[in-house]
Amino acid sequence: MTYAINTILLWFSAIGCGLLAGLYFSFSSFIMRALGRIEAPSGIAAMNSINAVIQRSAFMPLFLGSSLAALILAGIALFQWHQPGSVATLTGGVTYVVGMFACTMAFNVPLNNALAAVDPASSNDANMWARYLRDWTFWNHVRTIASTVAMILFIYAISIR
Repeated sequence: MTYAINTILLWFSAIGCGLLAGLYFSFSSFIMRALGRIEAPSGIAAMNSINAVIQRSAFMPLFLGSSLAALILAGIALFQWHQPGSVATLTGGVTYVVGMFACTMAFNVPLNNALAAVDPASSNDANMWARYLRDWTFWNHVRTIASTVAMILFIYAISIR
């Protein structure tokens, strides 16, 4: 039974990590650059709209579910250290929870909250928008890499089980 649960969690986590890595990659590769090319008030309004919509989308259950699954997998790996793939599972789980979930909560969400509080008509919005784009995108790169590495490690763990 534990083997089956572990396998299901590994597959769910690998797929979830891959989906979120793709989303984060899109933001890092072109979405944030595209938003940075438009006037600050319009960019701020667009990003605030994205942030509002994403919170009420399929992203949230996947974001939270894959984070919880990765945390559970890391815990299981600690107690099943003798099993093939446990090092990859533990490393993938920790990488995902710290590099994706904790990073999001500590950096991207506060930046989003600060952006939501900005008056787009303010005279300082261009400087704030430039800082937001730089800082948010940096932390998004971290999330992209962490999600991709975790996905690879989970797939590796699946392949050697």
